[in-house]
Amino acid sequence: MPESKPSVLFVCVHNAGRSQMGAAFLAHLGGDRVEVRSAGSAPAEAVNPAAVEAMREAGIDLSHQTPKLLTTEAVQASDVVITMGCGDACPVFPGKQYLDWKLADPAGRGIDAVRPIRDEIERRVRALLDELLTDRP
Repeated sequence: MPESKPSVLFVCVHNAGRSQMGAAFLAHLGGDRVEVRSAGSAPAEAVNPAAVEAMREAGIDLSHQTPKLLTTEAVQASDVVITMGCGDACPVFPGKQYLDWKLADPAGRGIDAVRPIRDEIERRVRALLDELLTDRP
């Protein structure tokens, strides 16, 4: 029986900045070793252009991503749920690992303000990936 890979859900309100960057970094760095989702409690129309630009600078293309609505099914299907300012909108289920990453919201900010947020998300994703893959046989 194949070993299941860890599944991570990134959640923020609009699914247009922080959660998109987190999911993109984890998918990029984790490849096929992890399953990655992102969603928002009140999804925006499009991904934040400054987040798209900041990620492009890091070599990751977010231009074709679209914000997605947070569903109970997405939470249930995930081992780790990382909230980034979704408040009480994220459903809680027993047996899931919940992490709350307090990060500045890139909404309405220019690229110079988004770069440090991007860099902090990358740092946290790298640490998370190390933890997830160390825990696996």
